[in-house]
Amino acid sequence: MEAEPLPVLVLFGPTASGKTGILLELFNSSSKIQAEVVSADSMQVYRGMDIGTAKPSAEERGRLPHHLIDIRDISEQFNAGDFVRLADTACLEISSRGKLPVVSGGTGFYLKNFIMGLSSAPPSDLKIRTQLKQKLSEKGAAVLMEELAAFDTVSAQRIHINDEYRLLRALEVQRTSGRPLSSFETPVSEKRGNFFFIIIGLSRPREEIYRRINSRCAQMFQGGLAAEVQSLYDKGYTPNDPGLRAIGYREFFVSAADEPGKWLFSQDIDGVQALVAQNSRRYAKRQITFFKNIPDVKWIEAGRSDAETAALIMKELNNLLHGRFQT
Repeated sequence: MEAEPLPVLVLFGPTASGKTGILLELFNSSSKIQAEVVSADSMQVYRGMDIGTAKPSAEERGRLPHHLIDIRDISEQFNAGDFVRLADTACLEISSRGKLPVVSGGTGFYLKNFIMGLSSAPPSDLKIRTQLKQKLSEKGAAVLMEELAAFDTVSAQRIHINDEYRLLRALEVQRTSGRPLSSFETPVSEKRGNFFFIIIGLSRPREEIYRRINSRCAQMFQGGLAAEVQSLYDKGYTPNDPGLRAIGYREFFVSAADEPGKWLFSQDIDGVQALVAQNSRRYAKRQITFFKNIPDVKWIEAGRSDAETAALIMKELNNLLHGRFQT
């Protein structure tokens, strides 16, 4: 007899859509369903990056356990393959405790790979990756993006020019296989069968998302974001490290005019704040577009409060889970 697929709630939405607050309300101490969260945020994995990633506080994680947070050093790479492998393990462990696994975040590429499975693209080739990194260092990302666009228009449209890892990976696949990365995508029909996915997307009017982003950005700077990034810079971290390429961090750095490859910490904090807000709004726009590629989503319009939105989600859960995971 085949094992029954394990229910997993997948909850996503663009940056500043209120995911953390809604989850805390959804699975509060009086909730009939016990749950633990697996973070699907590509930057919350990094230790020391707390304010700029809107990482749940220790108190919030005490109320609702979160996994895949603070598991990497800023200098370490973390990719979709790492995420899927660790998320699989976390979901199985959470379910074994009689709780509902909740995969939640805004990194659409991670979420899609978790739901659909990883593509069959060839493994990394160190020699080719080294050659591409050298070309990136010598000629810049714009040249590499032009090369990618000429061969793989789909991937070029999806990958941001500052996303060094995905840009290099797409070119690496191209040179290794002679095929575009986009040709290796997993068909919708091959959704993984070991999990029963309840996929819920949070939506808000775009103007409201932008307003929330501006407000959250201001709160981050008031809460000490500049000091957090300065502390990381003082420890020797720069945008050459994977973690500090994140929005909310890389904007603090400017290239030294007299020394290529060297980074200086910007003194124009007001200008940095405006740039972080702008880049966050652009990122949210890309997220909204990408989320449309995820199949079988139940879209829920966020209510006037976290409690109102949580009630809408709980109704969906109760209809689909039929009493499972209830205390």
